[in-house]
Amino acid sequence: MIQDRPELITAIRDRFAHVDSCPFQGPRTFFENAGGALTLKSVVETSGFYAAIPDNPGRINEAGQATQKVINRAKADLALFMNASSGQFFAGESGTELLFRLIRTACVNAPKGSRLIGSTIEHPATRSAARRWADIAGMEYVSVPHDDATGLVTAEHYAAMMTPDVSVATILHASPVTGMGMDVAAISKAIRAVSPDCFIIVDGIQHAAHGQLDLESYAVDGYAISPYKVFSRHGYGIAWISDRMTALPHDMLIDAPATGWEFGTRDAGSYATMSDVVAYFDWLGSELSDSDDPRQRIEAAGVAIHAYETHLTNAMINGTGNLPGLRDMDHVTILAGPDNPAREGLVSIVVDGLPSEQVVERLNQQGIRTHTRKADHYSGNVLTPLGLGDCIRISLCHYNTESEVAGLLAAVRELGEDS
Repeated sequence: MIQDRPELITAIRDRFAHVDSCPFQGPRTFFENAGGALTLKSVVETSGFYAAIPDNPGRINEAGQATQKVINRAKADLALFMNASSGQFFAGESGTELLFRLIRTACVNAPKGSRLIGSTIEHPATRSAARRWADIAGMEYVSVPHDDATGLVTAEHYAAMMTPDVSVATILHASPVTGMGMDVAAISKAIRAVSPDCFIIVDGIQHAAHGQLDLESYAVDGYAISPYKVFSRHGYGIAWISDRMTALPHDMLIDAPATGWEFGTRDAGSYATMSDVVAYFDWLGSELSDSDDPRQRIEAAGVAIHAYETHLTNAMINGTGNLPGLRDMDHVTILAGPDNPAREGLVSIVVDGLPSEQVVERLNQQGIRTHTRKADHYSGNVLTPLGLGDCIRISLCHYNTESEVAGLLAAVRELGEDS
């Protein structure tokens, strides 16, 4: 396990830029990973290299052919990373933009009068697209309520509202507000049990950094991620679509290849950085497994990441050393409860008597980077039913340490003196 190998934690941290300091602030602990994870040093180097190349991928010259090979390799690496034996990967403006494209295409090809099902836990990346394009396409939007106490929506919740005329469905893999992961495979199975041909599209943006991606097991048609949240950089998103979604009529240039979903000249550097990300997971898996199979190594990395992040969030909630955990601080309330096995590297809290923005600022002054979530268009669907106007989101990744958690606990305990 990662927590039992301090030398491995050191090696992990050494692969990330700005792991313990900010170039603008100085020394700091980074607990704002849900807003954008740290960047691999290899990604920084790769980005700089490809940013300097003027040639378009695919052109009949050495650079054009070489960069096209980089793109092709990255797509193969993504298929390995996410366990996809069919379908295709392509890049877009962002994860959100890609989700809009996928949902739009599914809706405009859906039978008139059919239904689109989604849930109240979803990020507006899917909810906004679904509501907009269901209305334009003449579809009824069905909203599955999530459980406020646990921050989850389940297969049973979906099944209770499914009908055979549901032709499009959206699923959130993990919530950036509660940090809870949904059972995508079970929800997909519940949807297909009633509507086998439904087009199912998943927002995997929050989940991707925590490993354990397995498209083969999900039986869905679309899955989107934001690479800057999985150790790459800003400026692009990645989507996977099934073969049958590939074949749907979609936005494309006249007389262009029918299976193409990309527009304009591709950025070879963005694709190349995804190969860096996959190589990192492979490296980590090689430190944790003796397997010669790359997919098995990636799976081993995902399992270890989940276990270590659970260890860190448990330390945050239950305490570490002689420091009490968040659950033992009378001035702290933990969203979705302290004992929630669906948690993925994220704990959101409220501090009694102190506005969340003030808490975040005071922590930041001590070099602890967290974030405020407000009951706005991003998070109101989760916070408003709880009677909350805001909360403090503490989000971590597997490069964080138990000593960083201890520093956070000490700082939050001091807040109780003023609350």
